[in-house]
Amino acid sequence: MRVGIIVPQGWTGEYQGVSPGQAWARTLEVAQRVESLGFESAWLFDHFHTTPEPLDTITFEAYTTLTALAALTKRIRLGHIVTCVAYRNPALLGKMLSTMDVISGGRIEVGLGAGWKREEFEAYGYEFPSTHDRLGRLRDTLEILTKMFESGRATHQGDYAGIAGAINEPKPLHQPRPPIMVGGNGREVTWRLAARFADELNLDATPSDELPEALEVLGARCAEVERDPASLPVSVHIWWEQLDAAGSRAELLAAYREAGVSRVMTLVRAAARDPDELDRFREDCVAAGAELEPVSA
Repeated sequence: MRVGIIVPQGWTGEYQGVSPGQAWARTLEVAQRVESLGFESAWLFDHFHTTPEPLDTITFEAYTTLTALAALTKRIRLGHIVTCVAYRNPALLGKMLSTMDVISGGRIEVGLGAGWKREEFEAYGYEFPSTHDRLGRLRDTLEILTKMFESGRATHQGDYAGIAGAINEPKPLHQPRPPIMVGGNGREVTWRLAARFADELNLDATPSDELPEALEVLGARCAEVERDPASLPVSVHIWWEQLDAAGSRAELLAAYREAGVSRVMTLVRAAARDPDELDRFREDCVAAGAELEPVSA
């Protein structure tokens, strides 16, 4: 099991009272520490202001932040957990991701979800569609990105978005395409979309003891499209509250590894104030039997 770290960006209020310059310096320091400590990947939330309540404090925008981190790191995979597909035109999103993949040297992971935070949609002037329509936008985005990443010009007309001979150059460096990760716990629609389009399904805060039954359902979704379930690895986003409440972080991580999870991603929230907390978390990962690269100077 691999381990990804969600880099502090302010979404949980961890930068309240911190100046923008100091906050950015800490975000960069944590991302580079993630790399030097041998973690597999670094992630950002795609949100605009804090949770659970909107506060007048820093939340760095996810795509501009990750682009900067792409240029200032060398090894780690980079992604969003997960992109809200309603926030950006799908073709523009494909162009952005392709450019970011080139900047990063082929290290971008494409995390996608339908979106859920209504007050954030409304605050920023986005219509908050029904669940049905949000999932429809996710389906169209998956169709369009798949075509944008392929050779030649891209054409697709969906129910919510379309492209007509879109030229996407440069293409991503990662071939045949950057890995696509669909995020969500919706068994009826989201998991079917993952089975059809994705290279990975990311579950949100699913307890380890619920995974065997969930994997059975996912296997059935794969069977519907004649896909081998083994070709669709499952990862889990462990929310920071879960991590902080665990009596033993090592035991929590080990339980996910034993349940067959391919990787976990989590925010070590205390690292926003003390980057050395990542070193301590690394020890827990080692104790849990997770896969880590050697520590680099």
